[in-house]
Amino acid sequence: MNFWNRLSIVALMSTVGTTLYAQIPEKVGSLLQADKDAAALAKASTPHQAFLSIIDKESTFYVPSAVNAYNYLNNRPNIPDVLNWQPTFALVAKSLEFGVTSGSLDFQKVGARLRHGEYLTVWKRNKKGKWLVDIRAEVENNGKDGEFDLEYIEPTDSWYLKHRSKVRLNQREDIVLETDKLMSTVLKADNPTAYKEFLSEDVRFLFPWTSPMEGKGKMMAYLKKQRMTIETVPEEVKRSYSGDFAYTKGTATVRQKDKVVKYNYIRVWQLSELAKDDVKKANWNILIEMMFEK
Repeated sequence: MNFWNRLSIVALMSTVGTTLYAQIPEKVGSLLQADKDAAALAKASTPHQAFLSIIDKESTFYVPSAVNAYNYLNNRPNIPDVLNWQPTFALVAKSLEFGVTSGSLDFQKVGARLRHGEYLTVWKRNKKGKWLVDIRAEVENNGKDGEFDLEYIEPTDSWYLKHRSKVRLNQREDIVLETDKLMSTVLKADNPTAYKEFLSEDVRFLFPWTSPMEGKGKMMAYLKKQRMTIETVPEEVKRSYSGDFAYTKGTATVRQKDKVVKYNYIRVWQLSELAKDDVKKANWNILIEMMFEK
């Protein structure tokens, strides 16, 4: 996708403080800064305080089951003593109220070994302009390789239809959920066909104990090599007000050789317009496919 911009993590790490994301456009930069500020607070204070600073009473954490983040953090949560994270992906919708960050993390309990993984956070922006967590999930891996350069999607200033009707907004969400249901139906029949049709070319695949990977070809080759088949059952959807991004979540059954494992999944979707024979066709494609044990 030609509107994706790439920056080297090495270059980013050479800058400090508020200049870290100085060359990134303002809108997506504000989200990256919110994520960075929370990560800095986790280092300076505690992960507990960092999470409290970016949630409200409706935020959801997967730990690994879905819990209300506010209640969870106020009831002696079992969270790491040390938690570091670094975003390597970010997007902000045109309507500026919906965003996503994802990246690598390291975490550790005092006296235990250092562990590694990837995180995914879907953000919402409140009326005061503060970014807060809508949902957050993590997946553990070996941390040996698979690091990404930073990629981001800055929203354009192009016009979008501002719906007032709650019914119409719900209908727009239903379109995404039905797309996920269609994909799930195709997955039951043939995994390669489903993923070929619905994945974006630059999809990121986050799966337990597997190095994160980027690209439709790499993901499909991995599934084939591992002799892995996936079936999913969509449960919920949320779509940005501007309609250009959405996420779905649900449950997945993963069969690999003689094992069957149940997972939760989160899919981040983008609405893309494809021009063919001078006709524009809107397609929903998956930017991030994340699965984590229930």
